[in-house]
Amino acid sequence: MNFLKRYIIPRLIQYFIVIFIGITVVFLVPRLTPLDPVVTVLNRMTAYGAQYLDPSAIEKLKETMMELYGLKGNVLEQYLKFWGRLFKGDFGPSLSIFPTPVISIIMNSLPWTAGLLITVALLSWIIGNILGGLAGYYGDRNWAKILGLLAMTIYPIPYYIMALVLLILFAYVFPLFPMTGGYSVGLTPSFSLEFILNVLKHAFLPALSLILIGIGWWFLSMRSLTSTIVSDDYVVYAQIMGIPSRRILFQYVMRNALLPQITNLALQIGGIFSGSLITETVFSYPGLGQMLYMAINNGDYNLIMGIAVFSIVGIATAALLIDLLYPLFDPRVRYR
Repeated sequence: MNFLKRYIIPRLIQYFIVIFIGITVVFLVPRLTPLDPVVTVLNRMTAYGAQYLDPSAIEKLKETMMELYGLKGNVLEQYLKFWGRLFKGDFGPSLSIFPTPVISIIMNSLPWTAGLLITVALLSWIIGNILGGLAGYYGDRNWAKILGLLAMTIYPIPYYIMALVLLILFAYVFPLFPMTGGYSVGLTPSFSLEFILNVLKHAFLPALSLILIGIGWWFLSMRSLTSTIVSDDYVVYAQIMGIPSRRILFQYVMRNALLPQITNLALQIGGIFSGSLITETVFSYPGLGQMLYMAINNGDYNLIMGIAVFSIVGIATAALLIDLLYPLFDPRVRYR
């Protein structure tokens, strides 16, 4: 009961506060921009001959659009209506793909981004920590120095630069992978082996661009932690007692070095997500990043807010789950 009060409940409260503040910011920021989605729609209609419509019809259309985009009334009234619609899962229609509901667009795009993110996060975390732990423990080996040099070279590269380099190299110069899309045109989505392999082939370059940068970060941080732990007294004592190096590495050094890395995993999820948005745009990958880019270009309030809300909830939930699972890895938390 004490663990529940001192650890679980405070983190749940923090979780809901983060979501509340994040969604409030998402509501306010678009309203501070000079772009008006209703005016944008009317301007487009004017360009297609709507100026010949009856002025009363245009005014009625304007009122309807303001209602659809939640722009009727003052900011407080809009804010209360926004939360009311949010609890119902109603973000309104999309301007970019009118009149398709925003929630339908998100549900179609979310599996692509979620699949890409989960794969990238797990692979980069596992590979980077294993290589970083080995390089930190065997720091005097030549291969460890070479890996360190490669990590320091790759890590500062921005996500979109890495994506462009891979796109030019492996889709244009050496056409081994497709340049754009989530699967080949004309292929019907199914659970068949052909479709799954096709999806994996299209997702390879977007995932690789994120994994390479992620591995660089995890490698450098894990190597730094391991190099510090190696000189601790309990590790030196274990070496003097003749305990095998492999056991010291995995059970004494890397096991303790992984504790802060688990916490960092939750903090890095947000950064990976933002990087995936840029990467999806570069590869025209059918995820939330591509949809967000289209929504920003078209001033689509509803779609922007819908994607941002799902992003906030997803990142906060992932961080909460890692935080709640942390006592399983660190017994000291349970004993406090």
